[in-house]
Amino acid sequence: MRHSVLRPLSRAARLARALRRTAHGLLPALALSAACAHAAPFPSKPVTLVVSYPAGGSVDVAARILQEPLARALGQPVIIETRGGAGGTIGTHHVVRSAPDGHTLLITLSSHTINPAIYSKLPFDTEKDLAPVSLVASAPQILVAHPSFAPSTLPELLEYARQSRTEIPYGSAGTGSPSHIAGELLKQRTGLPFMHVAYRGGGPAVVDVLGGQIPLLWVSLPAVTQHVKEGRLKAIAVSTAERTPVLPEVPAAAETVPGFDVDSWYAVFAPAATPPEAIRKVQDALVAAGRDPAVQQAFLAQGAVAVGSTAQALDEVVRREIPQWKALAAQAGIQLD
Repeated sequence: MRHSVLRPLSRAARLARALRRTAHGLLPALALSAACAHAAPFPSKPVTLVVSYPAGGSVDVAARILQEPLARALGQPVIIETRGGAGGTIGTHHVVRSAPDGHTLLITLSSHTINPAIYSKLPFDTEKDLAPVSLVASAPQILVAHPSFAPSTLPELLEYARQSRTEIPYGSAGTGSPSHIAGELLKQRTGLPFMHVAYRGGGPAVVDVLGGQIPLLWVSLPAVTQHVKEGRLKAIAVSTAERTPVLPEVPAAAETVPGFDVDSWYAVFAPAATPPEAIRKVQDALVAAGRDPAVQQAFLAQGAVAVGSTAQALDEVVRREIPQWKALAAQAGIQLD
């Protein structure tokens, strides 16, 4: 009969066995730790709100209006981080590349849906790489004229343009801006001879229309509200489908040109893979902020109306406007590289 002989394990073998046992014992603890981390309720740390336009501009102001009510609702500090440039695309790209956990959000302007139409290449897909969270405010562009310009209403302006033998210049805040889009939409809807004059921002354009260098200007409402109220400029029409409570006496362009609507909205987005629960919490916080009288008054002071929409409502805006502005830009030959 043969007998098996148990040989003593080498030191290396004993060490390997001990390591296997230790690892085996740690597995449940590691799994539990991972599960707990995954289950940590949102938000578990401060939330960063990335502003896609320069500090001090309207998007930055909108972010600061929302900062305190958003922090209060989420129970975490909200940090504002400015990453302006390239029509909002630099800040947007930063958010697209951020961790999709709800702790990095984007606040941007309606140029968000114009950019795919005017830039030949973007470093992200506007529809696929970002998740809509909430439309937070709405602001019209306004068409103003120098007091010496004959027409004082949109019907008068359209008739004046029909009788004109030359193109009528209008200024905007820049090529591809919401004010440019408003001007081109009016030109396309009426077929009348308006000529675009691009400025480097609304400020220089306002100076020129006040000085009579150009007769007409499409520009954001806050840039000229005081000039209109004091009679230094004539308000012809606002670009949104309805009149604005900021200047309720000024007609909407849609009252003369049916279907005309260019809304310079402000909205919040998140990286595309952000968990639905995190998006819902931020959405609910922004909806509540839109109902806050203090927030409403703060936006009205900026020429905007607080909204606070669902993510679905913002998604519908994005999906409607991108093809609309692509068609307009193609017809008007608007392109930036």
